[in-house]
Amino acid sequence: MKELVVISGKGGTGKTSVAASLAALAGGAVIADCDVDAADLHLVLAPTVRRRSEFRSGHAAIIREADCTGCGICMLECRFEAVHSVEHDKALRKFRIDPLSCEGCGICVRLCPEQAIDFPERVCGEWFVSETRFGPMVHARLAVAAENSGKLVSLVRKEARALAEERGARWLLVDGPPGIGCPVIASITGASLVLAVTEPTLSGEHDLERVLHLARHFNIPALVCVNKWEINPELSDRIERKAGSLGAAGAGRICYDPAVTAAQVAGVTVVEYGGRAAGDIREVWQRIEKLAGADSFAC
Repeated sequence: MKELVVISGKGGTGKTSVAASLAALAGGAVIADCDVDAADLHLVLAPTVRRRSEFRSGHAAIIREADCTGCGICMLECRFEAVHSVEHDKALRKFRIDPLSCEGCGICVRLCPEQAIDFPERVCGEWFVSETRFGPMVHARLAVAAENSGKLVSLVRKEARALAEERGARWLLVDGPPGIGCPVIASITGASLVLAVTEPTLSGEHDLERVLHLARHFNIPALVCVNKWEINPELSDRIERKAGSLGAAGAGRICYDPAVTAAQVAGVTVVEYGGRAAGDIREVWQRIEKLAGADSFAC
């Protein structure tokens, strides 16, 4: 089983459109959407949810008002200003904790003289195992203002890998998050190969260099695909030369094609919809399969 993670140094390069098309071309692959902060692969693949589970991470403090004596120590010691007083009656103040402001440090729990503060595990979102027209998919939704997206990414990959092994899938295709932060690191660690999708802009060139340095740091083979290359052919050439100097092979180019937007509106992948870009993506996939045939890319 080989694991391909599609990433990008910045958002808006067409990473998810490429990942969805590769899932269509792979045939029977297990798919994982690790862009849990802003998941949108489901908009194209239309998954049918078969199993859903809560994602819990960290803790949140909750004051039991019936046991609170109104001493105010929690509000005094909270460094995140998460504790607020509420009028209970004229003789006694009560306090409540804003769940969006609480950082889960637990200092209020330790200092409350009445032990009137509970500290349950926080529900930070949900993760799903679904079926799509191209194979099973593991994906997730992080709750509003929730953190630990890197931990959720690791969970999604773990479940997707287990599913791929169970079904004997040849490919595990991962739509990773943009950037170079913790969620990206959690997406690519231990992968067989990464495909970095970029665009011929100065920001695309800069952020691609950062993400290739990240892949190189973790010793993960990298391929580079320049999307919408026709908008700046000179910069596309420069990006590919720079990628080569960083040890990343070229996976091909994808032209600027209005059919990509039309496919998104229709809720289908680019290769299903057709057009010039669809042919380019097919060539990218052929290049990936050829390179992935080397033993060095095996998990």
